[in-house]
Amino acid sequence: SKCDLILVVGSPNSSNSTRLMELSQKAGVPAYLIDDASEIKKEWVDGKENIGLTAGASAPEILVEEVIAKLKDWGASMVQENSGITERVVFSLPKELIEEKETA
Repeated sequence: SKCDLILVVGSPNSSNSTRLMELSQKAGVPAYLIDDASEIKKEWVDGKENIGLTAGASAPEILVEEVIAKLKDWGASMVQENSGITERVVFSLPKELIEEKETA
């Protein structure tokens, strides 16, 4: 709600990235899913005061940094990073892999 626009860095075939875009749009904030900085259209950001930037779980940090650099080139004057939630999720190996590891 603090943003005029949300950019989501991630692949269109990523359900995580697509969901981030959908949540933004559902909140009434225009959002675009982009693979990288080259896909940002100047008309999306023209006249926007606060642009939110997020990324799918598997999006490399360098892609996020490139988006920030492009926005700065276009006149963004301040970058504020929000820490978000620290997750401590641990995924167990599937049973089949555990069995393979034990027999190896």
